Amino acid sequence: MYPETYFLFLIWVSFVFAKLEIAIEGKRGWAAGLPTWRLPETNWASMLFFAGKPATGYHVWMETFILSILHMTYLFVPFSIAIELQIVAFFMFFSVLEDFLWFVLNPAFGIKNFRKDKIWWHQKSWMGIAPGEYFLFTALGFLLYFLSFQL
Repeated sequence: MYPETYFLFLIWVSFVFAKLEIAIEGKRGWAAGLPTWRLPETNWASMLFFAGKPATGYHVWMETFILSILHMTYLFVPFSIAIELQIVAFFMFFSVLEDFLWFVLNPAFGIKNFRKDKIWWHQKSWMGIAPGEYFLFTALGFLLYFLSFQL
């Protein structure tokens, strides 16, 4: 796979999914207005999988759907560690870019409101200019992506 194709597709699907989530959530982020179950921020699943944000049925099923679609690759090609690393890297990049685009493209937020004091669900992990998960997932994504070419 060519890196240009990989990253152009990443940008496209992140954009499309951000627009879908904006249509679903509107101005109320982190499924605040949706009829779904919600675990406390202190629950082990919230801590482990959502960086202390409340785990919700919406987010659990959304993440499961995305990971399932990405792994559909194996219906067409045999499993390989290199491909798996690229899939996991894609998921990490996607998680960051789609989340950021949700704010940028959402008329209720925009880039001017991409700040710690405006986003309650990212406040605990905010580091400088963005949520800490952005830095962690981006670094891990690049590590896995480049490692996939070494195998």
